[in-house]
Amino acid sequence: MNNRSAILRFSSWGIPALYAGAALTAGLTFPRIEGHMFPGLVSPLSITAATAIYSSIASGMIALTSIVFSLAFVMVQYSATAYSPRLVSLIARNPVMSHALGTFTATFLYAIAALGGIDRSGSGKVPFVSLWLVVALLVASVAMFISLTQRISLLQVSHMLIFTGDQGRNVIETTYSSVKSAGAAVESADFRELRCTQTLIHHGKPRSIQAVDVAALVSLAQTCGGVIEMAVAVGDTAVESMPLLRVFGAQQAVDEGELRDAIEIGNERTFEQDPKYAIRLLVDIAIRALSSAINDPTTAVQALDQIEDLLLRLGQCHLESGAYRDIDGKLRLVVPFPAWEDLLRLGLDEICSCGATSVQVMRRTNALIGDLIQYLPEERRPAIRYWAERLNATVTRSFAEGEERLEASKEDRQGLGLTRRPS
Repeated sequence: MNNRSAILRFSSWGIPALYAGAALTAGLTFPRIEGHMFPGLVSPLSITAATAIYSSIASGMIALTSIVFSLAFVMVQYSATAYSPRLVSLIARNPVMSHALGTFTATFLYAIAALGGIDRSGSGKVPFVSLWLVVALLVASVAMFISLTQRISLLQVSHMLIFTGDQGRNVIETTYSSVKSAGAAVESADFRELRCTQTLIHHGKPRSIQAVDVAALVSLAQTCGGVIEMAVAVGDTAVESMPLLRVFGAQQAVDEGELRDAIEIGNERTFEQDPKYAIRLLVDIAIRALSSAINDPTTAVQALDQIEDLLLRLGQCHLESGAYRDIDGKLRLVVPFPAWEDLLRLGLDEICSCGATSVQVMRRTNALIGDLIQYLPEERRPAIRYWAERLNATVTRSFAEGEERLEASKEDRQGLGLTRRPS
C-alpha cells in the first residue's frame, strides 16, 4: 500500500519517458524491419511529399505540445489560487496529463526518427506501414488533445464542486459500509485493561495517514492473539516519535514491517477512507469564495449543496468508532472515526464565520440545518439543534436591522431564491 506515492511520482515523468523511448526505438528500427521483410510494400507517395508530411508532423507536434501544456499549467496555477491548491493537484496528477504528454512526444520523436527510413540507401522508396503509423500517431494525438481539453474543463468551479462531492460520496459508500456491518461502536475499553505489548512509532518527516488495511491488521491481531488499536486516524499527520498503533494482550510480537505495510502514509491526504477530506476541500472553496478578494457567495452556496448531501449521508452511518472482529467474533482492531459533532463543525464552522454578513449564505445554511433535522434520525438532532442556535446567534450579531435579521434567518435552498414556508 505504501507504493501508491511512488506510483504517482513515476506516472508524472515515467509514462512520458516510456512513450518517448518506445517511439524513438520504433522510429529507428521499424523502417529497417519493414524494408527487410516486406521489400515490395511501398507507399505511392513521392519522397518529397513523404518528407514534407513527416517534417510537418514533427514540427507541428512540438509546437502544439509547448502551447497546450503552457496554457494547461497557467490554468492549473490560476485555479490553485482561486480554489484550493490541494484540489487542483488532483487534476494536475491525472493520468490523462501524462498520457497526453507522452503521445505528443511519441508522435514528434517517431516522425523525426522514421524520417531516416525514407529513401534509405538511395532505394527511392517510402515505407508504407511506417508512413501510416505516423499518421495514426497524429490521430491519437488529436484524440488526446480533446481528452486533455475536457479534463482541464474540470477546473471550472461547478465541475470542481461536483468532482469533490463525488469523491466524498464514493468514500462514504466504501468506508462506512464496513463499519455498519461491524455492528456497533466499541462498547467498552476493556481491551485497554490488557497489557500493551507493542507500540509502533513513526520515524521520519511528517507524513499523512492515507488509509488503513483493515483486513491485514485484523489478520495480524488474530495471529498474535491480541487487539490492535490505531493511535491515529485517517487524515492525521504523523510526526517524529508519534505512536501509530498499539498492540494489547498479544501472545507474541508482531512483525513491525508488516504493521507498517498495513498503514498507508504519504506526503498529503487522499480521499481514500477519508470523507472528511472531501468536506475539507469543499469548505476551502467556500471560504475562498467568501473572502474579500473574491466575494462570490453564490459559489459558497453551491459548496453548501455538496456539503449538505455528504452530511445527510454521513448522518445515516455509524460514525464514532470502528470495531473490527475476526471470524470468531473476537475484537481484533479498533480504528478511530470522526464523531457526528466533528463532521458538523468541519462542514459549518468556518463557512458560518466567513459568511456571517452574507444574507445568501445564512439563508442557505438555515435550509441545510432544517434539512438535517428533518431527515436524520433523532440521535443526530441534538448536535444539529446546537448549530441552529449558533447560526441564530451569528445572524443576530451580524445584522443589526430587524428586517435584515429576519431575512437572513429564513430558510432558502438557493440562498436568495425560494423562501421555504413554515410547514
